[in-house]
Amino acid sequence: MTHPALPDRPRITELRLSAFTTHRRAAFPLGPLTLLAGPSGCGKTSALRAYEALARLGGGARLGEAFPDPVACVPERARPDAQRRRGFRIGCTADGPAGPVRLDMAVQAEPELRFVGERLSAGGLILLETALRDPGKRAVQAAWHTAGPTPVTRGPLPDDRLGTALLPLRVAGKTPGQRRVLAAAEQMVVALRSAFSCDPEPARMRDPVTAGSGHLLGGCGNLADVLWRTRAECGRRHAQFVAAVRAGCAGPVADVLARAEQTTGAIRAVLDRGDGFATDLCRLGDGELRYVALTLVLLTGPGVLAVDPAGEVPAALQTLTVLADGFDRGLDGRQRRELLGLAARMCERGHIRLVGAVSDGSWAAGTRGATVVHLDRD
Repeated sequence: MTHPALPDRPRITELRLSAFTTHRRAAFPLGPLTLLAGPSGCGKTSALRAYEALARLGGGARLGEAFPDPVACVPERARPDAQRRRGFRIGCTADGPAGPVRLDMAVQAEPELRFVGERLSAGGLILLETALRDPGKRAVQAAWHTAGPTPVTRGPLPDDRLGTALLPLRVAGKTPGQRRVLAAAEQMVVALRSAFSCDPEPARMRDPVTAGSGHLLGGCGNLADVLWRTRAECGRRHAQFVAAVRAGCAGPVADVLARAEQTTGAIRAVLDRGDGFATDLCRLGDGELRYVALTLVLLTGPGVLAVDPAGEVPAALQTLTVLADGFDRGLDGRQRRELLGLAARMCERGHIRLVGAVSDGSWAAGTRGATVVHLDRD
């Protein structure tokens, strides 16, 4: 059976941590399904946080929003310079219609948080470069490629915003050079923006919740509210969800329901056992609750998850990246296999990608479409 060609969606294919927390000169290849494997303390969580910060910057967030604790991002043994400045460096590569596009940035964390340098490049050509020329001004000097009679255009950009995300507002797109810059910048921003960071918290998932937006939060504490919405929206997707829950939870599972309490109106999620009996999710073990939550994440999309998709780009050209810390935490062997198999099937379709952190990647070896990146504790 042949499958129609997938749209050439922008996607992040490499994460670089040149100097970030415990990482130095690190580069991680990212496929449709990537597992970062290694013992506690090897930097799996910090790699996911770096990706999440890049995603926020791509969506227009300020540096302080992307890095709420910037000093913690500085390598521990990094020494300040003569002006008592310390910082960190991260970057990534986005592939897509414009070809591989690299983004690298240097951030000053002390004595104050600001960009000190950013470079966007493609095909060996620097398309945007910024530098902090005057520490007394809240701006960086930027130069972007334009070609034509004026090969480079210069101007100031804020020192707390990603310059790449601001280029569509500054470049007219009248010359081939300008259009190349815009294509590269837009590809990078679209690849970064649609990211959902999650680490299900079983303790929060056990309590009833009030009706809300129906958008799943990163801790999945409002899972019952989301089930209240999704069960009615798409019967086929809900049937897939129930089948996946049945494969990973103990006992028979005929349905997964959300019910409102008559006295308070609070919503609870339950497993319908099919014999007139239902099990409240608060009775499930931590592993089962994490399995249920991650299954729901993989089977939904930007319309259900609390993400900031690029609204100006058609959905067919976007890819949602799920950043799952502790992807295997609390799961038994069967649950890990079922969850990984579901992730592989969903990622193969092209509209979703997953970067997960696991303590041991040996159980995932040989899974079609999965990339296992082993991190070692220094």
